[in-house]
Amino acid sequence: MATYMMLFLLAGRGTEDLKNSPARVEAAKETFKAVGAHVKAFYLLMGEYEMAFVVEAPDDETIMKAALTLGSQGSVRTETLRAFTEDEYKRIIADLS
Repeated sequence: MATYMMLFLLAGRGTEDLKNSPARVEAAKETFKAVGAHVKAFYLLMGEYEMAFVVEAPDDETIMKAALTLGSQGSVRTETLRAFTEDEYKRIIADLS
């Protein structure tokens, strides 16, 4: 499984009722599960983004389905980054000439 960092900006309905945001986080985890991905960790952030998930998914298409599903609900905007483990990094670097 590949690892991804999904960064979230609250938008629209996501900013209207912050007290219910923990329930929306749980609902988002279920969205990932439904498409075949797994949320490994959640973080509240300081800075440009408000929240982040560390997610494992079998491929880019799976993570994209989750991002599009969440974005279409009107509560968040997302940015997704592919994250490589240290072992993956070492294999990539070893192949450089």
